[in-house]
Amino acid sequence: MSQREQLKDDYLENRLIRRRLVLAAVFTVMLLSLVLGRLYVLQVLEYEHFSTLSDSNRVRIKALPPTRGLIFDRNGVVMADNLPAYRLEIVREQVHDLDATLEQLRQYVEFSDQDLKRFKQSLSRRRPFESIPLRLNLDDEEVARLAVNLHQFEGVEINARLTRNYPNGEHAVHALGYVSRIDERDLGKVSEVDYAGTTHIGKLGLEKYYEKDLHGEVGIQQVEVNARGRTLRVLSESPPVQGNNLYLTIDSRLQKVAEKAFGDNSGAAVAIDPNNGEILALVSMPVFDPNLFVNGISYDNYNALRDSRRRPLFNRALSGQYPPGSTTKPFYGLLGLESAVSTRDQEVYCIGYYKLPNEERRYRDWKKQGHGHMDLHDAITQSCDVYFYDLAYRMGIDRMSEFMAKFGFGFKTDVDSTGEASGLMPSREWKRGHDGMPWFPGETLITGIGQGALLVTPLQLANSTAAFAIKGLRYRPHLVKTIEKIPEYNRIDIVSQIVEGYSLQRESNWQHVHDAMVNVVHGLRGTAHYSIGRDIQYKVAGKTGTAQVFEVAQDEEYEEEDVIEKLRDHALFISYAPAENPRIAVAVIVENGGHGSSVAAPIARQIMDAYLLEPS
Repeated sequence: MSQREQLKDDYLENRLIRRRLVLAAVFTVMLLSLVLGRLYVLQVLEYEHFSTLSDSNRVRIKALPPTRGLIFDRNGVVMADNLPAYRLEIVREQVHDLDATLEQLRQYVEFSDQDLKRFKQSLSRRRPFESIPLRLNLDDEEVARLAVNLHQFEGVEINARLTRNYPNGEHAVHALGYVSRIDERDLGKVSEVDYAGTTHIGKLGLEKYYEKDLHGEVGIQQVEVNARGRTLRVLSESPPVQGNNLYLTIDSRLQKVAEKAFGDNSGAAVAIDPNNGEILALVSMPVFDPNLFVNGISYDNYNALRDSRRRPLFNRALSGQYPPGSTTKPFYGLLGLESAVSTRDQEVYCIGYYKLPNEERRYRDWKKQGHGHMDLHDAITQSCDVYFYDLAYRMGIDRMSEFMAKFGFGFKTDVDSTGEASGLMPSREWKRGHDGMPWFPGETLITGIGQGALLVTPLQLANSTAAFAIKGLRYRPHLVKTIEKIPEYNRIDIVSQIVEGYSLQRESNWQHVHDAMVNVVHGLRGTAHYSIGRDIQYKVAGKTGTAQVFEVAQDEEYEEEDVIEKLRDHALFISYAPAENPRIAVAVIVENGGHGSSVAAPIARQIMDAYLLEPS
């Protein structure tokens, strides 16, 4: 037997092998137990957590923006609607290199630095998974070019969205206002949840005032996506609710007539139904196209509008404040009778100027040679300034300011729009608070002919005229007649609201002033007779007005042809018709137009003709 065979021990070798196998088996069981334990933790104990994470990679939540409500005129003519348009949009979290993607996109579609600036501003305001528009209103060629190459871009989408459209362009723009892209100021005022997926919001006018009604309710869509973020299928959907529709009090046809009547003049006109406060036409000239603002106006276009000498962006009807001139004389005449400061037969002799007791300053009449003997009826018919200087002096500013406030002078009308100014009805208290000075008698005189510190907006003047037309009853003017609730399509009519007006002491006093206003148009000596009254087919009560833009010195004469246009007098006219049963009240202001009888009255005549003689 060899030495090797003597050393070999089979028993020991088998024992060693078995020990190693046992250790290996134990180690394997331990590893398997760890794996199974971890699987148990992942699949059972933490199933909901990891299932949620998995779904978040597979499922996306998309906000579905609602369709904005439509706007119609009182007869159902569309004033604002929505048109489909293609947008280039980017989902930030799906783009690995945003700058490179943007640079590559420029090869297929143009976008300006302004577009890029808006896009980057939106990135900071929106969540990473939301789709952010880079370019709006892509044309067909751009859509086709992008669609063919879209596979190269992760997170880039072409989406069809509805965008606001004003089919009549600049027509009634100052009443409607416009929508534009949401900015940081807007986001601070609205709910982020309610406006998820929405890119536009009302900025001015009715679009802004009725934003809550027009916007609608956002919808939610769950979609399954692949690893690149492409949508595979829709899992569930809660559709958005369209915004409510608005039916306006405005008559689109009448509005167009009024706008055309101004020609190249700047100014404003407001027509109201005195029986309920419905605004039939609201005109501010010149106008602009609101479609320019919807998807972001260019700097050049905006600067042209902003810097224009004629200020088309300025809403003169609601925000413009003008001295009313002689259009206030019927109101003061009524006050004189109601307060018994004057009588119907009391006369004042007009020699072309008026002087306060113990003063040498002359307060001139528009008629240099004077009017002679004037009672109230004649003073309104011929617009005698001297008569109203004397009447104002005897009434006093306290009585005047209190009375005029009842017709709305010096206060906002609270119309359902934006940007309304309050005008100004001066008083002792106002002047003391404004500049710390006492009120002087001479200021009462010029207030008595609608000059001085007295200011009105065209809407205010029209609403006061409407109140006068129905003997002091005053309504809150409004632009919306009916709100159509979606999705039920239930129509809710806006109830006309009566606000504080004036209660007549004696109706015969009002009748006397009313008859004088009728004579302004139909009497041979009326200031508006030759411009509109000779061939008119219905009876009108009216009053002309001319408001000075600057004060003429005592030793100077106002010669219109020698004054530059921007310093010429404003032309005004107020009226209501038919005089015996008013259905429309109109106020017209033509900036630097000269005389109310020759410039403003014909515009009012065209508006009244269109409404009374050419019904829709």
